[in-house]
Amino acid sequence: MQPRNMSMSGVVDLAAVKAAQEAKAKAEQARAEAARQGGGPGAVSPADLVIDVDEAGFERDVLQRSTEVPVVIDFWAEWCEPCKQLSPVLEQLVVEYNGRLLLAKIDVDANQMLMQQFGVQGIPAVFAVVAGQALPLFQGAAGKEQIQQTLDQLVQVAEQRFGLTGLTVDPDARPGVAPEPAAVPAGPYDALLEAAVHALDAGDFGGAVQAYKNVLSDDPGNSEAKLGLAQAELLQRVQNLDPQRTRKEAAEKPGDAQAQIAAADLDLVGGHVEDAFGRLIDTVRRTAGDERDAVRLRLLELFEVVGADDPRVSAARRALSRALF
Repeated sequence: MQPRNMSMSGVVDLAAVKAAQEAKAKAEQARAEAARQGGGPGAVSPADLVIDVDEAGFERDVLQRSTEVPVVIDFWAEWCEPCKQLSPVLEQLVVEYNGRLLLAKIDVDANQMLMQQFGVQGIPAVFAVVAGQALPLFQGAAGKEQIQQTLDQLVQVAEQRFGLTGLTVDPDARPGVAPEPAAVPAGPYDALLEAAVHALDAGDFGGAVQAYKNVLSDDPGNSEAKLGLAQAELLQRVQNLDPQRTRKEAAEKPGDAQAQIAAADLDLVGGHVEDAFGRLIDTVRRTAGDERDAVRLRLLELFEVVGADDPRVSAARRALSRALF
C-alpha cells in the first residue's frame, strides 16, 4: 500500500488566520494553567514521548496534551505487517525531534470507536492533533525521509500558527514521573482585580476586560483573572444583542455558525448552561472548515466561563470529542 496525503498543505488551510490566532491563544492559556497546577510542560524522559492511548484516556492524553505539543497518532494492530515496519520508524523519529512531537499509539482492535471517529479506512494510518484540531497525515507504509518531511511541516505549522514549542526532554528524567510544579509569579494583583470587578458592576465591560488582561499579561495562569476575563468578554458580546431577534435567527438558521454562537452566548448569560453547550455541539456536527472551528473555539471559551470542574463541562467536552472525531 502506498502512502497517501503526505503533503501538509491542507493543514495550513484548515483554519483562517483569525481562528488560528484564537486557537494559539487558547493553547497558550491552557499551557499556563497546566503549569500553574503542576501538570504543564516540564522535563520528561525520552520514553515519555511515545505512549499507548485508549478511548478512556484519549481526551487527557491526546486532546489536552495537544495544547502543549503536536500529538502524532499511529493507528496500528498486532496482525498488521506494514504497521510493524512503520511504527518503529515513527517512534525513532519522534524521539529524535526531542520533545517537539509526542507519539500516541492506538491499537485499533481494542479501540474501534476511535478508529471510526477518525474515519480510518485501513492501517497503518497516521494522524496528528494540534491544539485540539485533527489533521490527517498519511495512510500506509512510508519511507523515513518522506515521514520526516511531513513531520517537519507539522512542527512548523504547530509553532508558527499555534505557538506550540513542545516539551523539555531530560535524558536523566525518570519515565512516567510528573515534572515539578512551575513557579507562579507573584504580584500585587488585588488592585487590578478589584478595578475589574468595579468595572463589571458599572457595566464597563471593556474596562473589565482590559483590567483582567493586565493581570494575565504578567501572570498568565492567574485563575481568578482567567475566569473574570471569560465572563467579562461574554457580557461584552451580549450587551448589544437583541435577544428576540437573535433567537429568531438561530431558530431559522440552524446551520448558521454565527447565529448559533450568538444564541449560545445568550443561553449562558441566562443560566441555560446545558442548552448553550448542546447548541454549539450540534452546530459543530452541522458545519465544517472555518465555521466549525469558530464554533469549537467559542465552546471552549464558554467552558472557561463555567469552570473546568463543573460536571456539565466535563460531559460537554466528551460530547465535543465525539462530534469532532
